[in-house]
Amino acid sequence: MSDRQITVAKALIGESYEPAGPVEIRVESGRITAIRSTTDDAATPRIMAMPALVDGHNHARPLSPTSFGAGMKPLETWLPSLAVMPAVDPYLAAAASFGRSARGGCVAVMVHLIRPMGLEPLTKEAHDYARAASDVGVSIAFAIAMRDRNPIVYGDHTDIAAKLADRYMIDGIWRTETMSPQEQIKRVSDVALELENELHVDVQFGPTGVQWCSDGLLEAIARASAETGRRVHIHLLETREQRRWADRTYPGGIIERLCEIGLLSPRLTVAHCVWARPAELSVLASHGVKIAVNPSSNLHLKSGIARAGRMKASGLRYGIGLDGCAFDEDDDALRELRLFRMLNAGVAFDEQITPADALTAACATGREMVGLPAGGRIDVGMPADLLLLDLDRLDRDRVMEVDPRHYLFARATQRDVVEVIRGGKTIVRDGKVLGIDLESVEAALRQQYRAAIGSTQHIQEAFAALEPLIGKHYRGCC
Repeated sequence: MSDRQITVAKALIGESYEPAGPVEIRVESGRITAIRSTTDDAATPRIMAMPALVDGHNHARPLSPTSFGAGMKPLETWLPSLAVMPAVDPYLAAAASFGRSARGGCVAVMVHLIRPMGLEPLTKEAHDYARAASDVGVSIAFAIAMRDRNPIVYGDHTDIAAKLADRYMIDGIWRTETMSPQEQIKRVSDVALELENELHVDVQFGPTGVQWCSDGLLEAIARASAETGRRVHIHLLETREQRRWADRTYPGGIIERLCEIGLLSPRLTVAHCVWARPAELSVLASHGVKIAVNPSSNLHLKSGIARAGRMKASGLRYGIGLDGCAFDEDDDALRELRLFRMLNAGVAFDEQITPADALTAACATGREMVGLPAGGRIDVGMPADLLLLDLDRLDRDRVMEVDPRHYLFARATQRDVVEVIRGGKTIVRDGKVLGIDLESVEAALRQQYRAAIGSTQHIQEAFAALEPLIGKHYRGCC
């Protein structure tokens, strides 16, 4: 049943996320129907209610790539290193990822499916992802990867391939997509048709990035999005090397080119934008584009820090994503929220990103990215997507009355989660995902990977030879 009354000591209420309490929150048919003050402090649980979080950019990776030798690499070598991960059961892979996001406080996840397992047709694998999301209790956006150029470096890799040709045929391992733009559009449409009865799944176009997609492919996506209303999710200007490639390839400006192609619209979400310039951010804002900011991922992969203060100043709306690469590699969305705020709060008395800005990004804007109805606030009429935190653990010293948002942004992690509620239904309680046995799922995945990792030995050896050549390419030595 989704009808219940939730009594808490504090709740972050409305668009400003101001603390109030103690309060009673009435939930009926998955929505908040009443919020009432209560004066019975002694009987009120020491709980804080806030809107549940949304993971605005992820790839549903089963286990951390660091466990496969991908740690401490920039994106340009980190991505090809992922090829050493063998295929495993797609349902278990998705369930593990979604379960961790839910445990960290999320009720929805953006899945940019860059690397399908490929053990079965994509339409069948998509059903596995949808079933995993349903079992965990989260909504997902499901963006199908689309690409057709630059499989190894940004530009021609002929010289690199020639250096390795006597030992490794790298084009056979890191190959580009051979399907035409029209065939790739149809593939997305086929998946959408297969999942049309899955109300918790929003299928999107997923071009991987401008450096990996030809103008012809991006134009086809822009047309199809305009015709169908389907959302688009793409990486953009994530790294310094992408910035340099974009400036060489599009001397008139990469954002201007995307505008000419017709890709910029409120249906578009771009991930990262670490290296976007203020003028470019303003153009994105003028077209209603949203940005998914991924603080931990950008730090792990040495990409830099996306300046959310600049995004805010330009009028852009932004959400927060874990990118499968949270700071402690545990998909803790509460810690990611804190990191986002700390990196972007500003200097001294110059506050750029306020707590309300950060909560709007994490709770409200992300919902639009994944195709959910308006929400992300504790208000009458809003969806009952709630996150309940233990105030006794947060306020561990109990010295004086303190704004609970201070604790939220100073020390909250998934360990403080009492309950995650989606549509009035509990999906996580006291750190346990109720719909699946997350520990057993991850244990099964580890067994599958350990059994299969030998099958990628040739890829591991090829990557060891390829990695230094990629580094030389970007340093201008190759």
